[in-house]
Amino acid sequence: MAKPSDVRAKTVDELKTELVDLKKEQFNLRFQRATQQLENTAQVRKVRREIARVKTVLAEKTAAAK
Repeated sequence: MAKPSDVRAKTVDELKTELVDLKKEQFNLRFQRATQQLENTAQVRKVRREIARVKTVLAEKTAAAK
């Protein structure tokens, strides 16, 4: 899990790329949970929070650019 300061240090393009990667990971975790293959269920929550963190910083950066 990345620290908020690490996320804020990234550029908008890097944040968008990370968001896509996190969404893919979230999909894979949901798929594993649905097929009863997910061992660490807390990982779903961590990824969801990381997505929210990236989206928040991305919104801040786009609002500041305007």
